[in-house]
Amino acid sequence: MPPGKVLQPVLKMKVDELFLCWLSEAGTQAMLRDCLRRIQAPGRADLGSGDSAQPAPPTAPPAPGPAPASSALPLGAASSPRIGPHVRGTRRSAGTRVVQTKKEEPRPPAASQSIPTFYFPRGRPQGTADSDAIIARIERTFAQFPHERATMEDMGKVAKACGCPLYWKGPLFCAAGGERTGSVSVHKFVAMWRKILQNCHDEATRFVHLLMSPGCNYLVQEDFVPFLQDVVNTHPGLAFLKAASEFHSRYITTVIQRIFYAVNRSWSGRITSAELRRSSFLQNVALLEEEADINQLTEFFSYEHFYVIYCKFWELDTDHDLLIGQQDLARHNDHAISTKMIERIFSGAVTRGRKVQKEGKISYADFVWFLISEEDKRTPTSIEYWFRCMDLDGDGALSMFELEHFYEEQSRRLDSMGIEALPFEDCLCQMLDLVQPQSPGKITLRDLKRCRLAHIFFDTFFNIEKYLDHEQREQVSLLRETEAEGPELSDWERYAAEEYDLLVAEEAAGEPWEDGYEAELSPVDQKLGGLRTALAQRPFLEAPALGAVHLFDCEADEELQPS
Repeated sequence: MPPGKVLQPVLKMKVDELFLCWLSEAGTQAMLRDCLRRIQAPGRADLGSGDSAQPAPPTAPPAPGPAPASSALPLGAASSPRIGPHVRGTRRSAGTRVVQTKKEEPRPPAASQSIPTFYFPRGRPQGTADSDAIIARIERTFAQFPHERATMEDMGKVAKACGCPLYWKGPLFCAAGGERTGSVSVHKFVAMWRKILQNCHDEATRFVHLLMSPGCNYLVQEDFVPFLQDVVNTHPGLAFLKAASEFHSRYITTVIQRIFYAVNRSWSGRITSAELRRSSFLQNVALLEEEADINQLTEFFSYEHFYVIYCKFWELDTDHDLLIGQQDLARHNDHAISTKMIERIFSGAVTRGRKVQKEGKISYADFVWFLISEEDKRTPTSIEYWFRCMDLDGDGALSMFELEHFYEEQSRRLDSMGIEALPFEDCLCQMLDLVQPQSPGKITLRDLKRCRLAHIFFDTFFNIEKYLDHEQREQVSLLRETEAEGPELSDWERYAAEEYDLLVAEEAAGEPWEDGYEAELSPVDQKLGGLRTALAQRPFLEAPALGAVHLFDCEADEELQPS
């Protein structure tokens, strides 16, 4: 199948297949045989004889004019009530009356009428008394401000009066129109918040309503930019980043990709209130107020995690245009990932945007998804990521042919390293014992999510370094790691911590970067020694205003200008 082409089912063939499947069921055949017996039953003749004593329904008078030629044919004796065209019509009408009688039988009331409402897509409604108390508290807060107008600096108090976490202040300010006027009046804010309280009854729905574009009921990536820009500007853990505006868009892009990676489980590019409700994102937003160290919020906001991701991308992006090709990505971790898997990543199976199809390159946003999925193959999103890459025909199952397709290159690479590779048949037996699929001959996404060793399965077929590492360790120890209880670090958190320590050690030792830039040009200086004037001479390229940043397609001529 050519890259970018989407598989579409033939509707008529599918309908015919479903009809034949229904027709071949035992219940359907029994029903049809019962209907045939009713049609052929001898009781039907008795029904006709009973109708002969009943008067025939009146017929319309014949139209004036000459009789047709067919009227000369004999129709039988007029004294025989059994012979004539009206008798057959009477028998049909009797059968019709029986069917109508069955249809007109009274039905019991629907059971759904007695079931209370249980589905609340906008949250369970609350009493009006709570809303009135919140509005009164907001009005008292606005009374403290000059002319009862709140600026962005005042919105922290307003957010607390609304009963919201502190860092909702940015979305509240923008939703009330403060971004255009520079301040918000009490009347405009109260009208906006009262409407939200009437229509949105939980935190997830309110947050989506505050950030979404007009006419939408979901969030896209650009909707998070004002909210995250306020976090960058005001969080004490990011104070060192305030003067380095060229890194704001990079950090914000990283956080947005991590939000969609963890929250948008449907892969639709649109976060709904239901997905937000099922995630831990709003709990992390509330923790921003309590946690002064941004690096403790490792799920979304950690600056150290952003630093690791950006440095890894910078090492691969040799021309520094914020786009990398297949050869660039193949150099990740010393060519550990197979060429066939690199090609699948660039085929559009797990990437968005037009760059992959047009130029064969992926953006920094796509690299965030790749790196997190590569270093932590235990999460549901990473399992879906690599399953999409291995599912060559898009049929929702990994066949033995697809597994052999990826294992061939692994086997060749092992032979070139002087390591005897297992025959594919033996490797396949091991993997089937590992995954234990429900259906023989194929492995589904459900099978891999149920398996606690999915990371070993994936590394066996396309990551040579991790495959060898797994082979040197016993399966029992790997299983024991998965069963360990307690708040242990995830694979991604462990990788990010180790890589960050290495980068800090290199910075402290003054070792040069591989790309030729001196160590003092690394953005880790901001973290370790505070902002220095050397940051202004860093040969990173300027980023535009946040409103002009496209999170997927970053053109070199429009995003990057020499400083």
